[in-house]
Amino acid sequence: MIPDQKINILLVDDHPLVRDGLRARLETVPHFYICGEAGNGVDALNIAAKQSIDLILMDINLGQSNGINLTERFSKEYPHIAVIMLSMHEKAEYVAQSIQAGARAYVLKDAPAEDIINAIETVRAGGTYFSSGLRNTNKDEDATELLTQREKRILETIATGKSNKSIAQELGLSVRTVETHRLNIKRKLNIEGQADLIRYAINTFSEAEMSKI
Repeated sequence: MIPDQKINILLVDDHPLVRDGLRARLETVPHFYICGEAGNGVDALNIAAKQSIDLILMDINLGQSNGINLTERFSKEYPHIAVIMLSMHEKAEYVAQSIQAGARAYVLKDAPAEDIINAIETVRAGGTYFSSGLRNTNKDEDATELLTQREKRILETIATGKSNKSIAQELGLSVRTVETHRLNIKRKLNIEGQADLIRYAINTFSEAEMSKI
């Protein structure tokens, strides 16, 4: 991206006050331009059909709509538009589902304005971004040294929210082999649930590492 090139941003959130707050934050950046606002999926798609949009800040809860499903639709119909999920949900399941739907970043709503701005700049530069509030500092940073190179690679793909089938296709493995690797990873890292495994994967790999996946 050319420095200071204008970024056309669409705000998608069903709360007008939230959109007002985001607009106020983002308009302090000279090259950010809020080209539209939508409170639901229908309006968002209508705006996208008429406006030139570079990036969307998307809420998960849109009243009767679902931001994750809407992100998946945008990824298919408007692949040139980058989506940043802006949510109050910290659960790893939401993060993984959002990434799998095509989101390039996941930022918590209570994150400082700098976090949102950094996410936008990072995504427009071709990277991925995760809010600092999602990082779990309780895990042993050296625990991944227990893993084989293959297991580390699978852990990286888990961080992007890919299914076992997608991981198997990408790495040229059988689904059963991927499942076995997942079990071994959880055993070595002393992790029980799938959600905890996804969270650990996201917390372990930096934005720079994940952008190479």
